[in-house]
Amino acid sequence: MNPHEHQIRYPLGDALPAEGRTIEVAPGVRWIRMGLPFALDHINLWLLRDCQPDASGAMVEGWTVVDCCIDSPSSRTQWEQVFASSLEGLPVLRVIVTHMHPDHIGLAHWLCARWNVRLWISATDYNVARVAVYDPQGFGGEAGADFYALHGAQDKAFLSHVRGRASYFPTLVPALPRRFCRLMDGDTLNIGGRAWRCIAGYGHAPEHIALYCEELGALLSGDMVLPRISTNVSVHASEPEANPLHLFLTSLLRYLELSEQTLVLPSHGKPFFGLATRIAQLQQHHQERLADILQEAQNGALSAADVLPILFQRSLDTHQMTFAMGEALAHLHYLWFIGQLERVTDFAGVLRFRLPSLAIR
Repeated sequence: MNPHEHQIRYPLGDALPAEGRTIEVAPGVRWIRMGLPFALDHINLWLLRDCQPDASGAMVEGWTVVDCCIDSPSSRTQWEQVFASSLEGLPVLRVIVTHMHPDHIGLAHWLCARWNVRLWISATDYNVARVAVYDPQGFGGEAGADFYALHGAQDKAFLSHVRGRASYFPTLVPALPRRFCRLMDGDTLNIGGRAWRCIAGYGHAPEHIALYCEELGALLSGDMVLPRISTNVSVHASEPEANPLHLFLTSLLRYLELSEQTLVLPSHGKPFFGLATRIAQLQQHHQERLADILQEAQNGALSAADVLPILFQRSLDTHQMTFAMGEALAHLHYLWFIGQLERVTDFAGVLRFRLPSLAIR
């Protein structure tokens, strides 16, 4: 949780959309909130009032959907409730997905087929999602377990859990639309006569796309800027020497160009004001954790598993451990890339990070 939450402001207070219903948060922008079966127990989805030409060139009134939720009977039911309660008898005209994580893209195939519309997403995230859906070893499996063991995770139950995750992504995202429209940084989408600018962000997902409307003073921030929690930033087995924390912290600086009066519409948590303040909090949070790791490294070389208690002062279940290990590595790699730590292999074959002046203990 954010200990400085009082520094940002929630204009809607504690109001939340009821299940299958929406709340209008800005002209033509409606907020949907759907439950998730995880510790992070909800996702925010958005309806944007739109008007687009059909095949004959005639303008059609309707809605653009931003993000989809996982594919589950419950989420499909909630969408049908939203269609009945909030579309005013108008169709969905397109589906935009900010990035490829299951809670965002899971139902894209169903929504696109349901309304016969195209998916809009960055090409990088679309293709990484294809790997995750159609390649059983794309995420998790033996390669994932070997990767975490290499970085000091030796718990048999955890490694067994990771081996079983080879089919995890497809259980939440069973299919993808066969075609998509590519979103790129700097693109401007005309949604209902308003310009929404695409802002690419990195570190959390391969090519995350946030959407900013200057006319409304609103930012659909996806997972890049969240009000109460810090976005997960992880190193994965498929890119074992990545530096995602550097990418994430650098990406955050781009949002400082926007007004502090911007209404931030995040994927988790509540709409808020205080964008620059929240970015400063996130930057400070990660710099403090990096300093904690360097302090602990004074006592000897550290594996990613050793770093978990430094980053997380709570017990973690096996599902949360996969995110935690990835985040621990992201912090270690950040320090490794700037030369404050060096990486070595110990006598047990575990990768460890140490101060350049220290030998392995």
